[in-house]
Amino acid sequence: MAKFYSELDDNLRQFIIEQKIFFTATAPNSGRINLSPKGIDTFRCIDAKTVAYLDLTGSGNETAAHLYENGRITIMFCSFTEKPLILRLYGKGKVVSPKDAEWSKFYSLFDSLPGERQIIVLNIDSAQTSCGYGVPIFEFKEERQTLKEWTIKKGEQGIFDYWREKNQTSIDGLPTRILENH
Repeated sequence: MAKFYSELDDNLRQFIIEQKIFFTATAPNSGRINLSPKGIDTFRCIDAKTVAYLDLTGSGNETAAHLYENGRITIMFCSFTEKPLILRLYGKGKVVSPKDAEWSKFYSLFDSLPGERQIIVLNIDSAQTSCGYGVPIFEFKEERQTLKEWTIKKGEQGIFDYWREKNQTSIDGLPTRILENH
C-alpha cells in the first residue's frame, strides 16, 4: 500500500497543512534514536522539495545535534481524522540559526513565537505515503498553551540560561551549537 514520491505534490502539501501534529526522527551515527512530537503552527512547505519548521525551546536539542553530525532526518505526518493517511518525508536536514545568512529568508515564513530556538530545514530525497488504517480517530480540541506560557514566564535571559543548562549537548554527548548560534 505504500507509495513513494520524489517530491511533494499539491495533495501532499494540502495534507500537511491540515495536520495539527508532526513527528521528527533523527539518530546519531552511534547512540540513541530521537523521535519528537511537534505541534503549534510551526511547519511550512517551502517548495516541492523543501520543508521547514520553527523549532521551539524544549527539554532537549537532539535534532540539532544529530543534524550537525550526519544530516539524516525523517518527518512523519499522521491523519487522526476519518480519512486515514501517513506521510513520511525522508532527506537531509540542516539547522538554520539566527546568526546564519539564511535566517531572515526562512524566518519570514513563520509567526513569531516565544522560545524560538532555530529553524530546521529538510531537503526532501523522497516522500512515502501509507494507509494509516490502524491509527485511531481523534478529534482536535485545541493547541496546548503550556510551552508558550512557560517560555514567556522564563523570559529571554531565562531561556538563554536554560539553553546553557539543558540544550548544549544531546543525551549522547553530541554538541548542539545552541549558544554559539545565538
